[in-house]
Amino acid sequence: MDAHLDLAMNAMEWNRDLSLSVEKIREKEKDMTDLPDRGRGTVSLPALRNGNIGLVVATQIARYAAPGHPLSGWNSPEQAWAQTQGQLAWYKAMEACGEMIQVKDRAGLENHLSLWQDGQSNNNKPIGYILSLEGADSLVSLHHLETAYGYGLRALGPAHYGPGRYAYGTDSDASLSVQGKSLLMEMERLGMILDATHLCDTAFWEALKLFKGNIWASHNNCRALVNHNRQFSDDMIRALIERGAVIGAALDAWMMVPGWVRGLSNPKDMQCSLETMVGHIDHICQLAGNSLHVGIGTDLDGAFGKEQCPYDLDTIADLYQLPALFSKRGYSTNDIENLMSANWIRFLRKAWS
Repeated sequence: MDAHLDLAMNAMEWNRDLSLSVEKIREKEKDMTDLPDRGRGTVSLPALRNGNIGLVVATQIARYAAPGHPLSGWNSPEQAWAQTQGQLAWYKAMEACGEMIQVKDRAGLENHLSLWQDGQSNNNKPIGYILSLEGADSLVSLHHLETAYGYGLRALGPAHYGPGRYAYGTDSDASLSVQGKSLLMEMERLGMILDATHLCDTAFWEALKLFKGNIWASHNNCRALVNHNRQFSDDMIRALIERGAVIGAALDAWMMVPGWVRGLSNPKDMQCSLETMVGHIDHICQLAGNSLHVGIGTDLDGAFGKEQCPYDLDTIADLYQLPALFSKRGYSTNDIENLMSANWIRFLRKAWS
């Protein structure tokens, strides 16, 4: 299971046909220069099947950029909402042609697990997806949250980068807004999962205090290994462990190795490999004293490609190398099952019981 993939963003904004192989997508992009990761993508639906990755947390994402916001985004929350609805339409189109299937409750989860564990070839099976919203800016009002829950939204991260309407995110810091506090209460009422990823430090601690529901962190690494506010400190990790959270280790190179310079560094020279990911996972396991609170949340093709991910990963299917790397570190078969998928599945069964 991969707990964070921006599939619809890649399909709708990057114009990638994810029903094709990664190789064919790269071929289509070989002469394109509008984005740094053109021709370097790593994710497609066939690649997921090749890696036996049958269940993902798939995002909707559209930032609202108020005047003076340091990053680009939509000029109104309504425009951002419309963008997320286009992304939703892509997921529904993938469902209609049998490429994907939405998983939004316990029964759907068990049915999908049974399908993928039936001993038959997974080559033509639909990829299960749990819908998550990365950054809450596109929620024009709390009524829009209820609408989103109705179409299957089950997890939500209130913040992304910079100042947000509900919470501040990476590279910024402030308390939750009044709207943000109301958002958490409504999420709790609906039984939604809070994604702590990207919350600034102040909002992180406030959210953990206010929100009494289920919390995970879909794609986050360790500040002790790469010192940046995007990462979790050891105290944050311990607090998440106390809440029964699972943290997904990410594969964006700048989050994996210290000293990365975007556009200049390269994975081989920086010794950024899948073993580096294992180091972040191991750090969380050591803090927990067990293997129960960490999994995989790659964020692959999250506005970066092979130029900014482990040098020994060509496509997402190469996650198959991880069990051997865990074993080399002394992790048991049961531990490895936890890290590859069982922790996420156990979390969902509890959240959806």
